[in-house]
Amino acid sequence: MMTVMMGRLCFAHKTALAPMVRVGTLPMRLLALDYGADIVYCEVRMDIYTHTCHISVHLNTVDFVAPDERVMFRTCSKEKGRVVFQMGTADPERALVVAKLVENDVAAVDVNMGCPKEYSTKGGMGSALLSDPEKIEAILSTLVNGISKPVTCKIRILSTLEDTVNLVKRIEKTGVAAIAVHGRMKEERPRHPVHCDYIQAVAESVSIPVIANGGSSDIVKTFEDIEKFRAAAGASSVMLARAAMWNPSIFRQQGALSVEEVMEDYIRYVISLLCMSVFCMSVLCSEVFGMTDFYNKTKAELEARKAALQTNGDQTEQPTHEDDLITMPVRFERRDYPPQITPKMYLLEWSRKEKLDQPVYETEQRTQDRAFQSTVIIDNKKYRSALWEKSKKFAEQAAAIVCLRTLGLPEGRIGEEHSGLVNKRKRDDKKCAALDDSESAARKRHTSEVPQEEEEEMICRTKVVNGVCGQTTR
Repeated sequence: MMTVMMGRLCFAHKTALAPMVRVGTLPMRLLALDYGADIVYCEVRMDIYTHTCHISVHLNTVDFVAPDERVMFRTCSKEKGRVVFQMGTADPERALVVAKLVENDVAAVDVNMGCPKEYSTKGGMGSALLSDPEKIEAILSTLVNGISKPVTCKIRILSTLEDTVNLVKRIEKTGVAAIAVHGRMKEERPRHPVHCDYIQAVAESVSIPVIANGGSSDIVKTFEDIEKFRAAAGASSVMLARAAMWNPSIFRQQGALSVEEVMEDYIRYVISLLCMSVFCMSVLCSEVFGMTDFYNKTKAELEARKAALQTNGDQTEQPTHEDDLITMPVRFERRDYPPQITPKMYLLEWSRKEKLDQPVYETEQRTQDRAFQSTVIIDNKKYRSALWEKSKKFAEQAAAIVCLRTLGLPEGRIGEEHSGLVNKRKRDDKKCAALDDSESAARKRHTSEVPQEEEEEMICRTKVVNGVCGQTTR
């Protein structure tokens, strides 16, 4: 296994796992590294979905999670010095936001300029960029000048050799560290022969490393064929897609392993990195691969580590103070609270007990993904979660949690020591002015139809205008 040297990733004289949608996941990338690949590319991630992610650190992985809770990119320390994050983009500023988000956890950032699929090209991304060299220059220059890690791009060849060479010369001037060239035009598919002569012409026209791609169908069938493809294309390095997808052990100098051996190695990474549901992992290990002992041992180790972290406390959830605003990266998880009990209820009752003004919630909606973030103001101080939520209701609850935890107050979680705040409110409500029988019955019917959490929300309404919610008093 290659020793990772400190410093910038070098792209000369390397073999790389190509970016592949639904294939280049973390287990696949780690397998490729184990088998001998020098560099691995993640599957392409669209900037429009990734730029709003938050970072979540788990037992074995670092996850970049979208507001809808989808994990857009998952990595780990084992690949940190050799993983390249590839993005699909048509916007320099948004691309820079994504690059800054991931740069501390990857070795380099790559821009996809070769994908011919409609989901890329209809947004001006992928191979659509090849007809807009000014935008290519803007994106790459912005990234090169904006982040500390190397920036590369992956292109397809153009319809003529002259146009292809002119384009890569313009790309080189942006300061990129390398160019990967898929030796097919955007209209061509794997059944068409790879144009090694185009890749060779590109390699001869620039001084930066050129990575040859597209030889899996025609040339690369074994490890020895990797060098044949490199020589035929006159390139510095080689990137494999389909050949590695069929069997990633093609990177092994000693020769490829059987598919059955590779599958078992893959499953071991899936289990260790929790890349599959517990049920699916259990079934695969017990009924398909006979790996029950490994599964049980790994599960016990992970649970022990998780328990140790919980015992020592989660140091990532420490409040950050900036002027009069206190922030903390927390989320409201409904399953952590009993039915009809919420942090907002606890904060409201505490404010009444302390004879303070009721909490005021200011809620903002982000236009890109319609996610919400709330700030609660109480006793002339502001509290906000650093994470965006999928609904206004959850955003306000998250803000209340930040306030309660900062003040060291109970928030109503299951298993938390009973405070009596909310129950006292219920008893006081029963002592209110007597209602006649019909009014009492109507009130009971209304209460049974609307859960207390929803009733609370009805009291707290805001109007969203141009992506921003106004103030709401509780």
